[in-house]
Amino acid sequence: MPNLRLERVRELLKRAIGEAIRREFNVSDVGLISVNDVDCAGDLKTATVFVSILGNADQQKRGLAKLTDQRTRIQELMAKAIVLKYTPVLKFVTDDSLVRGNRVMQILDDLDKTSPLPPSQPPEK
Repeated sequence: MPNLRLERVRELLKRAIGEAIRREFNVSDVGLISVNDVDCAGDLKTATVFVSILGNADQQKRGLAKLTDQRTRIQELMAKAIVLKYTPVLKFVTDDSLVRGNRVMQILDDLDKTSPLPPSQPPEK
């Protein structure tokens, strides 16, 4: 059974980090950054933030670089929003699970379109 406190803290961190990113970053420069998930260590001293960056390749590179550069500023804003004994040190990682999921769905759709339908058989009596 997962620790309920850890789950609540993860959700609070996800919301606070998402709000800080929304306030601090310009969408036209770095693309649209969304926080997909936050994975915290058991002692809450470190947290890995999984983000998706929508935009062209240049915006995605700049977005991840800016997130890494502005990590301490985001941690400051997060610490003001959430009162914890320790403010977790953040690490930003791009989450490509949505892209992979869409690719799998596309492959399944292509297979569905190319495979012939089995002939329908009359019900047996």
